[in-house]
Amino acid sequence: MTDGGGVPLATIVTGANAHDVTQLLPLIASIPTLKDPLGRRRRRPTTVLGDRAYDSSAHRKELKRHRILSLIARRGHAHGSGLGRFRWVVERTIAWLHRFRRLRVRYDRRDDIHEGFLTLGCAMVCWKILTRALC
Repeated sequence: MTDGGGVPLATIVTGANAHDVTQLLPLIASIPTLKDPLGRRRRRPTTVLGDRAYDSSAHRKELKRHRILSLIARRGHAHGSGLGRFRWVVERTIAWLHRFRRLRVRYDRRDDIHEGFLTLGCAMVCWKILTRALC
């Protein structure tokens, strides 16, 4: 999960056979407390954007219960939901993580090793975004 600028906020490592929709709520719950520009602490995002893989009425209801606006493309509807204008930020961050060969294809049997390299990759992506903002 990333913010609107592509900064990684939270990651979860699962097996290849775990569907994306099963990890939506744990991923949102794992977002750390952040400060917004006004100085208040935020525990949850205001809006969640997602592709068709995250479409589920139960998850939409759960997000609504937490007062999170869900802009998730619906299955069975025509393409062109307009979310591509915003989803490219997430795809760009994933592409930055795939520059690290160790993250592109998972060869490690132990998930803790892969999660450690994923955390290191996210830290390097954050460093890249931070150094660009300061220059």
